[in-house]
Amino acid sequence: MNKKTVKIRMTQILMNKSKTHAIGPIISVALLSFMGVLTETSMNVTFPALMKQFGVSLTTVQWVTTGYLLTVALLMITSAYLKRRFTNRLLFVTAALLFIIGDLLCALAPTFWLLLLGRLIQAGCVGLAAPLMVNIILDTVPRNKLGTYMGLANLIILIAPALGPTFGGTMVYLSDWRMIFWSTLPLAIILLLVGQGLIKQYTPTKRISFAWGQFVFLSIGLVSLIIGLNELSSPSHYIRVLLYFSVTLIAFVIFGYWAKHSEKILFKLTVFKRSSFIYSFLPYVFLQFSNVGINFMLPNYVQMVNHASAFIGGLILFPGSLLNGFGQPVYGWLLDKYGGRLPLYLGNSLVLITAVLFMLMGQQLTIIAVVVLYAIFSTGRSMAFSNSMTFGLKQLQKDERNDANALYNTGQQVFGSIGTTLMAVLMMSVRWPQHTHVQNVALGSQIAFGLVGLLALLNVWFYRRLLKHELKIVA
Repeated sequence: MNKKTVKIRMTQILMNKSKTHAIGPIISVALLSFMGVLTETSMNVTFPALMKQFGVSLTTVQWVTTGYLLTVALLMITSAYLKRRFTNRLLFVTAALLFIIGDLLCALAPTFWLLLLGRLIQAGCVGLAAPLMVNIILDTVPRNKLGTYMGLANLIILIAPALGPTFGGTMVYLSDWRMIFWSTLPLAIILLLVGQGLIKQYTPTKRISFAWGQFVFLSIGLVSLIIGLNELSSPSHYIRVLLYFSVTLIAFVIFGYWAKHSEKILFKLTVFKRSSFIYSFLPYVFLQFSNVGINFMLPNYVQMVNHASAFIGGLILFPGSLLNGFGQPVYGWLLDKYGGRLPLYLGNSLVLITAVLFMLMGQQLTIIAVVVLYAIFSTGRSMAFSNSMTFGLKQLQKDERNDANALYNTGQQVFGSIGTTLMAVLMMSVRWPQHTHVQNVALGSQIAFGLVGLLALLNVWFYRRLLKHELKIVA
């Protein structure tokens, strides 16, 4: 064998050997993602304080969250390219440094715009770390254990949304909103120092050019879509909505044409030809839409309709959020043990049943009923959501998984933003003069709950198609 062949063979041996020690890298990257999600959800309770301190409106201050999510989505689009081009260690170190730099900027920000800049920089942490975590799992974990490992990794990340509002509220109570960033800074530095020594490389990298043109037009399309949906909340802005949606359509068409005829690729469009991807991707993003939308609706619903306090409005989600996070390893184990049929059908059925009950009960929803129904909804959504992605990835070839992972993660962020916007529009869509404001909000909420139920019904059909594909593979 010549020297080049020996070098390649030694690299493969070292990569295969390092796969047996991947639990440390998986936990390191998952914890980094956890930190990013924790600060994101913590900021939601600081909006009144930010508005008062910086003298900005609610519409402006919301960009602390909206801008963060958009930045995460745009970075996740590039994850398939980044996986092929750069090493896992470089991506991890970059993600950690972005979090640290963003932490410092936010903690020291004298103006709102520097705070927003810090949040956009910090979004790079989740945008890089979340896809990296999944890619390391795909590279190192056997197919028959993917569900369990994905569940364990998601456990760490999904606890963050449950703890975020409580953590943020506690920091504001003890000091002020800046303490959110000062308190996470030492942990991020420790994680950087420890994690960079654990992260290994499991697949070779190669020098490939980035598809800048495709990225620009896809970014324009996504940003225009989100802004256009936000404009739906104002009836007088329908011309702007039409303009933004036109820009979105044109940008997506140009992106599709460019991607089809260019040698450079952002991600492989051929993955859309795989039925196992399509019929798992659509339920995945619909469940994310429903989850983020419900999480937005219920705290506002109990405050507007049940006249509960803001504290109670945040607390009603806590039990369901804990079930969402701590149930992940169990739900992943169900997929590995029994296949897709049990967790996908059972989880989606719980979502459908609770959506129908939310819709039918309307103004009769008490706070206790909301807590119980949301806990059931959250359990079902979590069971079906995480397993939709894992099941879809299991059915794909290894060389397609990185591209599919990029699309799952991007779709999750985009449909989460859409869910919040449309649910807000539907809640306030009923304006019958013969009804009180409370009655109109309750009716609008029933329409929104009905939309969640409709999406769950569509998922039943998608899962039937997906599981037929599974049966063909098994046979």
